[in-house]
Amino acid sequence: MSFSTLMSDIAFRDRDPLDRTSSQSRGPPGGVSRAASYARSFASTAATSVSISGGISSQMHSGYGHPLTRSWQAERQLTKSMLIYPLFISDIANEETDIPSLPDQQRRGINRIASHLEPLIAKGLRSVILFGVPLAPHVKNALGSAADDPEGPVIQAIRVIKQRFPELYIVADVCLCEYTSHGHCGILRDDGSLNNELSVDRISDVAMAYAEAGAHCVAPSDMNDGRVRAIKLKLIEAGIAHRVTLMSYAAKFSGCLYGPFRDAAGSCPSFGDRKCYQLPPGGRGLARRAIRRDIDEGADIIMVKPASAYLDIISDAKEIGKDMPIAAYQVSGEYAMIHAAAKAGVFDMREMATESLQGILRAGATIVVTYWTPRMLDWLET
Repeated sequence: MSFSTLMSDIAFRDRDPLDRTSSQSRGPPGGVSRAASYARSFASTAATSVSISGGISSQMHSGYGHPLTRSWQAERQLTKSMLIYPLFISDIANEETDIPSLPDQQRRGINRIASHLEPLIAKGLRSVILFGVPLAPHVKNALGSAADDPEGPVIQAIRVIKQRFPELYIVADVCLCEYTSHGHCGILRDDGSLNNELSVDRISDVAMAYAEAGAHCVAPSDMNDGRVRAIKLKLIEAGIAHRVTLMSYAAKFSGCLYGPFRDAAGSCPSFGDRKCYQLPPGGRGLARRAIRRDIDEGADIIMVKPASAYLDIISDAKEIGKDMPIAAYQVSGEYAMIHAAAKAGVFDMREMATESLQGILRAGATIVVTYWTPRMLDWLET
């Protein structure tokens, strides 16, 4: 018996017997009696009053009962143009090596880039971010000299991609950790601490080399104080600031989610850690200060890294830089965790990857650096 039928029966039985009899006798032959009509009306009102505990605006299911109306509820729709695909470029021209801790990702030499990118561009890939991986013996030193070598992996990759795929937007990550013998993100003092002044000068020179080679965007990830201003001033002095975007890793946190990246890039510190220049995980106030600083120093885009554990910082970045694009880097550990859990049957890989990206967008990002990019190019088609 349905709820409405039950209510009709109760309403009819609870009425005065004489009224019920007279009502039945007054009903038209073969028609619906007044009592039955009253019962249905009472049941409708009663059922509605049961389901609505507040105002009528509490009834929300109608707004997302259809797949299309569900999509309309999102403030930001995930699109292919929002995605930036990380590429690891080595100095071994024909290398194509799987990264065990980063499933479905490879480190590639310069001769393997075009064949890898061509089908992805056909599916809608719009942007890549380049990370150089020097593997040749004796190439690393205390100053990271190979970072801006014209024959190094990043500058060669910029030239190849620009020539072969001129429509592809190229972001060049700017750091020294892959190129220094000690694995830290700058030049060190004799006591092993970071020399901020020398590091900023070196980092800004590397950024200029990538910009002059043709990168559309330079993205300093080193977290040295003042490097955004130094890069911006050099871009202005060179007369190319109008065509080179400066995307700052403004809020980059230290932590344990970078392991697979360091396996791929060979950038693990040979001693100590990066806690004195990357932000502490609980440092929300520091992150807000760093975001404001980098905006004041001339950043065009603000990035938060990692993403999923720092959605509040992404939201803060959007609040502080409300007129700017906000990027988030879904780092290697985030990607690897989803991949491993899906493989173990914890959840569906596609659903979880998509949900994680939707959360990042909801927090305020409009650009996402993610290793899911190749799969998302397919998933966004279906």
